[in-house]
Amino acid sequence: MDVERRGWVAAAGWLALASLGGCAAPGQVGGRGAALRPSPMSDPQAGEAAFLALGLVGTPYRYGGNTPDSGFDCSGLIGYVYRQSARIAPPRTVAQISRWGQSVAAGDLRPGDLVIFGSGGSPSHAAIHAGESRFVHAPSTGGTVRLDNLRERYWNTRLLDYRRA
Repeated sequence: MDVERRGWVAAAGWLALASLGGCAAPGQVGGRGAALRPSPMSDPQAGEAAFLALGLVGTPYRYGGNTPDSGFDCSGLIGYVYRQSARIAPPRTVAQISRWGQSVAAGDLRPGDLVIFGSGGSPSHAAIHAGESRFVHAPSTGGTVRLDNLRERYWNTRLLDYRRA
């Protein structure tokens, strides 16, 4: 992706996130009723992660990809964003990410937290929460990193958990 386009995409991402107020999410997913322990990712770093992820919307999907130049798969996107925004290295696979950190109740969700999807209790996809029930992810071969909504039936029926580093 050329520098000018990447700059435009980043600016669009910043504006999109700035227009989102709070962070609401559907359902009773996540959280076990226990108090959240301190996260190695501060609230400002988590916000930066969401901004950075939004700036990567439009980057091509590539299985195993983990940089803007090579493209991203879902876990590669999460790893890149977390390393750049907070110098945190999450696990590389969705299965590992789904057990990493701590589960977060929907009411405690913040931009920058992770969203885990799957079926039958088995995780198969992960994304970065952007606020207002929206998330950034690298969904599939032939596609690009995009912003979607948890309220969409497809994603809502596959929502397994919210995670915080």
